Parts: sequence; C-alpha cells; structure tokens
Amino acid sequence: MRKLIAAVVTSVCFIGITDLSNAQGVPNHAQGLKEWLVVVDLTETKKQAGVFSTKIGVDKPSKLAVLLPGSPSVVRPVVENGVMVSSKLTGNFLIRARRWLTDETIATLVIDCQSESSDECTSSYQASKERQQDVQKLINEVKKQVPSIKDVWLVGTSMGTVSSSFMPMHDSQAYAGAIHTATITEPYAKNSYRELGGFDYKKAPIPQFFIHHQNDPCTLTTYSSAKSISKKFNLPLVTVTGGSDFEGQPCKAFTEHGFRGKEKEVMKVIAEIINTGTASQLEVN
Repeated sequence: MRKLIAAVVTSVCFIGITDLSNAQGVPNHAQGLKEWLVVVDLTETKKQAGVFSTKIGVDKPSKLAVLLPGSPSVVRPVVENGVMVSSKLTGNFLIRARRWLTDETIATLVIDCQSESSDECTSSYQASKERQQDVQKLINEVKKQVPSIKDVWLVGTSMGTVSSSFMPMHDSQAYAGAIHTATITEPYAKNSYRELGGFDYKKAPIPQFFIHHQNDPCTLTTYSSAKSISKKFNLPLVTVTGGSDFEGQPCKAFTEHGFRGKEKEVMKVIAEIINTGTASQLEVN
C-alpha cells in the first residue's frame, strides 16, 4: 500500500504524506485512519477527487464503501500528514462517522463533486450518466492501486442518495450493492429532488438496503414514506431509534436525520451489510 503515497501518473494522482494518522492532533473523524487524496483528470481542466481511507494496519482491504455525502455534496477535502484535516462537509454523517465503517476488510472512499461544480453538486448531475462515469473513473484508479479490492458498495445519505440510487441504474455490474441512508422519500416536496419522482429501485438488479431514523424530522426524508418505499420494492429497511445531542435545522447533519448519537451503531450495520450481504438486525435502538 505504500506505493500510494508517491504514485503519480499522467491522469491520476494519490496525494499523501508520511503516515502520521496515529499522532496527536488528528481530528476525531479521522482517528485510526490512514488516508490519501485521490484525484483523476476528467478533462484538461476538470478533475474528480476523493479521500481513500483504511484502518491503520490494514493494507489489503477486499471491499470498498463509496461514500456519497448529503447536501450540498461538495466536499473539497484537505489531506495532510495521512489524514483528512478539513472539508466543507466534515460534519456530514458519512464523513464524520467513516472511522467506524473501516475494518479489516472495508476501505472507504469519500466522493467529492467534480471540480468545476459550483457550491452545490446539483441533483440533475448526481442523477446523470456523467456523474456515474466520473465517480467510476476514481473507483477504477483506486482498484488499480489497491488490487485486493473486489467488491464495491455505494453508500449515500440524504441528497447523496440521488447518486446511490441512479449510479446502479447506469452500470449495475460495477457495484455489489447500494445502501441508502436517510434517503430522499418526498421528491415533490419544496426544495426536494424531482429526479427521484417515481423512481424504480428494481431497475438496478443489485442488493439494496434502506437505513432510516424513525424520528427523522426532515420533510424531504420522512420515515413513513421510507417504510412505504421499502414495502413497495421489497427491500430491507433498517429502522434507527434514539440518539442524543440533537441540534440545528431538521434536514441538517446533527438531528435524527444525521443519526446523531447513533453513528457508531449505524456504521456497524452498514459494515455488516457490506461484509455479509444481509442485515441481521432491522432495528437499531
């Protein structure tokens, strides 16, 4: 895995520095992780970036969890001394809790929006074939540099579930499965994402799972509709209850919408799904 630190070729680079991720001063969200900034060229001027993370001491992960964060889905990560030290979305559920997802088999890849995006990674782009191809180029390079990776799972949250829903539609063979957390269930609500209106999850023939908080306060991601969608498409729904220290607007990352106080438990369920293809518990209390 050390070859990642200095690997630079014409169209891609892994940017990292000597691994200091177990040193003092590492942000909580990066504790126990070894990380690199991965960048691929999409055009002469446009790039696709992501942050590749493994648990310290793990050099040959076999599974990759592709993390697709919520609104505005623009990360712009900064990686220094082997860890992500800052980003525009550090508080996002998938980013702040990723350290509990990595294990002896699972590595993670936090996905940024393409470099020429504005301050929002639009839902129309996230639903497009272009988005799938841009992210796939990044995944392909990671797999090239880390050939032990065999299975790729998509994990989206909130607005990021536009990507985790549509990407398998464009190339289902590229992914072992998809996990949609705090998924968009009300595409016709104000300020929601119309692309998911009438969406047919069965068009992508891969295992898919929903994880939703029973008291999600966001009007775009209601639990009642998550239950209806799960039942309609006969897809497993993991229901989360409890949590603590809720604060901020209903659709933001530190309410039940972002699984505040239940991050570790939810990530352990996601890890189980990725490692086994099933969820042994459909309730997280």
